[in-house]
Amino acid sequence: MVNYTVAEIAILLDGKIEGNAALTINKVSKIEEGSENSLSFLANPAYIPYLYTTKSSAVVVNSDFVPSQAISCTLIKVKDAYQSFARVLEIYNQNKIEGEGISTQSHIDKTAVIGKNVYVGPFSSIGKNVLIGYGGKICSHVYIGDHVEIGNDVMLYPGVKIMANCKIGNKVVLHAGVVIGSDGFGFAPQNGNVYSKVPQTGNVVIEDFVEIGANTTIDRATMGSTIIRKGVKLDNLIQIAHNVEIGENTVIAAQTGIAGTSKIGRDCMIGGQVGIVGHITIADKVKIAAQSGIMTSIVNEGEVVQGSPAFGKMSYSKSYAVYRKLPELNTKIYQLEKELEKLKQSLPIE
Repeated sequence: MVNYTVAEIAILLDGKIEGNAALTINKVSKIEEGSENSLSFLANPAYIPYLYTTKSSAVVVNSDFVPSQAISCTLIKVKDAYQSFARVLEIYNQNKIEGEGISTQSHIDKTAVIGKNVYVGPFSSIGKNVLIGYGGKICSHVYIGDHVEIGNDVMLYPGVKIMANCKIGNKVVLHAGVVIGSDGFGFAPQNGNVYSKVPQTGNVVIEDFVEIGANTTIDRATMGSTIIRKGVKLDNLIQIAHNVEIGENTVIAAQTGIAGTSKIGRDCMIGGQVGIVGHITIADKVKIAAQSGIMTSIVNEGEVVQGSPAFGKMSYSKSYAVYRKLPELNTKIYQLEKELEKLKQSLPIE
């Protein structure tokens, strides 16, 4: 991390200082593992005891926090300590990529147009008629195909692949191994169990402020575009098929798979290992629990579902409570059947 003073960090976070504003900060750490010249944060009350023993030079805290005993560190008081420290980590992460300029070991086609202050690492390849905005960082072994358009301040980690004709917005982060615009899984069955490949002629459009985790793959559309809307956050190891559309600010956890042509609403939260079939629609603000299987459209905004096939979470919880007791219920039914049989035998024969 580049050296910052406490005063400079407070300005970045719009915070108020209680202590020594001239202290130098050059690293970040957990509050319980703090050391000299490090910056920590305190948002969870469970970690308050560490504030009185930490060796961190400065700690970011909520503006209404008041220590109950003496402290040795400097406090930076902010509106939201968790969000503010996330901003610090973002700056720290950006500073880890210290490369500048364009590596002589990279390949850039003469028709490509690259904006100011863009870093291109060794062994990266940029194709014909590519447009790249200003301020981006393109690490080593990145492949950018022909006619790709990339916005400003984009971060492409090592091994990212962006295939031809795809469009990437501003302030997008693609982590290591992400593949954008790979072929969609399109095959038409023929006689004799033979499959004929359907050409995938579309592209992928990723809007501004999207972040995509390592080794996630997003297929190009058969025709038109696979679209990832503004502010979407995708975890590692996610598969998104051709012609899928994901709405603004939706977040999806690892190992989820979304089949072709499905439309996901905005502000949705999708847990890990969820499977979503093709050609369905999911409404805005829907929450899907981990390992659920979505077989039909979800039309009600804000619905919370779980299970495979998934249905309402409250119904699922009640059903699962019964399911867990099935062995006990089966034993009781067996006992009741025996008692009923004995009762029948004891009755007089008419």
